[in-house]
Amino acid sequence: MARLLRPLIRGTTYTRLLHLWIPMLLVSLWMYIFPGQPWGAALPLIPLGLIPAVRLGEGVQAQVLLTPGEKESGFSVQPSATWRDRFRTVLWLEARMALGASALFSTAWLPILTYDLTAAALGHAVTDGPFLSISRPHWAYGLLAPLPLIAMYASVVGLGELVTAVARRLLGPSAAERVAALEERTERLLERTRIARELHDSIGHALTVAVVQAGAARAAGDPGFTDRALAAIEDTGRAALEDLERVLGVLRESERPASSRPTLVEADRLLESARASGAKVDAEVTGPVETVPGPVSREGYRILQESLTNVLRHAGSVPVRVRIAVDGGALSLEVRNPLTVDIPGPGRGSGLRGIRERAALLGGSARTGPHEGDWQVHAELPLR
Repeated sequence: MARLLRPLIRGTTYTRLLHLWIPMLLVSLWMYIFPGQPWGAALPLIPLGLIPAVRLGEGVQAQVLLTPGEKESGFSVQPSATWRDRFRTVLWLEARMALGASALFSTAWLPILTYDLTAAALGHAVTDGPFLSISRPHWAYGLLAPLPLIAMYASVVGLGELVTAVARRLLGPSAAERVAALEERTERLLERTRIARELHDSIGHALTVAVVQAGAARAAGDPGFTDRALAAIEDTGRAALEDLERVLGVLRESERPASSRPTLVEADRLLESARASGAKVDAEVTGPVETVPGPVSREGYRILQESLTNVLRHAGSVPVRVRIAVDGGALSLEVRNPLTVDIPGPGRGSGLRGIRERAALLGGSARTGPHEGDWQVHAELPLR
């Protein structure tokens, strides 16, 4: 019983009833001017529904009154973009008026019927009722008095559910709007993935350098080496804070340009950081690195950063050969170091996966794994 009466205490029941009543203002005005042509009130809705902005207004009304508080209402809040959307809006306006007329009838006339039955049960004759004419009152009419109210309650709840279902069908997003929404969600997921890679590469590199430097300084027992290690940790930490500020800036400001991220022109900072951590870095840069397009240069920087981070994390202070070449419309980047048992196998680790994802995002390719006795990361990124 409590479940059946629950809609009585739900605000949605009454906002939906209000939504059904609103078109009846137009019908009442029309009936006042043309009392013999009730069907004529539906004619102005045809040209009205063809106006693109009407769909937007109906969608907002449906969102506020039919599904108040719901995040995913299923209604489009965009103007009509196609003739199909316009025709669906016209059909919706007609359906809304028809359902509104049913709601008005049930809420206005059914209580009057209950009143007439109650009057007959109390001994009063009903001679001018719209539905009944009772010349011989009887107490038994009192047993029938609640039935119109029950019918009105069922009508209000049922019409509210029905108008919501019809609205989702006719005011729901079109195929083009669904595709646009899907593309927007995909863009957000891609942006979150890119930010996760940025944090992984930048903070992971800084922490790796700090751990390696701290361990080397403790093992060396040399005050001079300790001072140099602390200076390297400080420089790496400052650089990581700058990178972190860039990433947080992207989160705070959606329009912030990606050009603030580091590029291969700043690769010396990574190489010096790796050397300060004990790695013997042999670097060779050929070609005009400064002319590499921004997106390619930024992703190349992160690939180099992650490659050096993996060397320091898994191999320690070993010789590292870095080759950066710009030639033939492509950027070639190679990082090699002696293979050790601690380096993960091909395809393992989020860092290696991130390297391949970055290269693929630009239409290039990246190989990671053992090669001629060394561990190699080799990436080819097209410049166009």
